[in-house]
Amino acid sequence: MTGEDSRPLLVDIAARAGVSLATVDRVMNRRKGVAERTRRRVLEAAQAVGYLGDDELATIGAARPMNVTVLLPAGMNPYLRLLGDRVRERVDRSGANDPFLRCYFIDSFDAGALAEALRRSADWADGIAFFAIEHPEVRAAAAEVAAGGTKLVTIVSNLGERAGVAHVGLDNHAVGRTAGLLVGRFAGRREGTVALVAGSRNYRAHSDREAGFLSELEEMFPRLRLVGLREGHDDAAQNYRHALALLEQEPDLLGIYNVGGSSGGITRALRELDRGDVVFVGHGLTPDTRRALLDGTMDAVFDQDPDDLIDRAIRSLSQPETPAKPLKLEIYFRENLP
Repeated sequence: MTGEDSRPLLVDIAARAGVSLATVDRVMNRRKGVAERTRRRVLEAAQAVGYLGDDELATIGAARPMNVTVLLPAGMNPYLRLLGDRVRERVDRSGANDPFLRCYFIDSFDAGALAEALRRSADWADGIAFFAIEHPEVRAAAAEVAAGGTKLVTIVSNLGERAGVAHVGLDNHAVGRTAGLLVGRFAGRREGTVALVAGSRNYRAHSDREAGFLSELEEMFPRLRLVGLREGHDDAAQNYRHALALLEQEPDLLGIYNVGGSSGGITRALRELDRGDVVFVGHGLTPDTRRALLDGTMDAVFDQDPDDLIDRAIRSLSQPETPAKPLKLEIYFRENLP
């Protein structure tokens, strides 16, 4: 103590526990990075020197909620912005025993930026949920972070089985096959072309959906010919330009499947050219896709409930031993909008 009437200081706790001042500060502020044995020794020292009373000891000594960071791609994808908004809403209404949440948007399609964000986030986070880019830099960063004790889970798009990272999301190959089934059925008995628009093949979710879509067409709808995949990087303006080019270059275009997000650009092109005859299926129930379903520009929208996605990601990080149930695919048409 510094004086007879002075309150004990953190340095007094550090001296009694035989640890650094930084370690005491971490324990008092309930931050990560302190072994449980050391944490108990610091708390016992804090009580012994009179720094903590029984009530304070109970509060600080209680199991600390997880620090969870959510990393999402930046850009104009309405569904991902909605997902980020839902995370921030949870931060605003979180209670004392809820996980501490942070959400950051990383440059889309930039593997180096995501790898750097994973390493940086591991300093604070006990667990990280991230929208993965399938790339060697990201896999290496994920392995390094996991080896350091930070739990990881990918959401929506994963790193592949060999990465050994938990995943919360849909069976995207099955989703792609379902999209192929819908486009083929809605096209009827007509013969013509169909097109795919994706964010990027670097997202495994997008490449798996593409593969599923192609396999369904080959098996069930040989009369439909694929005219190639355009990468719009989940940007409405790029998707608009791709859609205009497809509609102008392919007079027999019967359907479009937007594998990624930002369907607003495609619906804009379809409306401008009055092509309501083109079957259009996409992802993410957001205000723009809802309007497109209502006015008939879109035929179907695949959705993953954002709150359920966040719940499952947090549960995967906090209870990794509990097997996760498959995420439910929701398909919305004009007639069943919530």
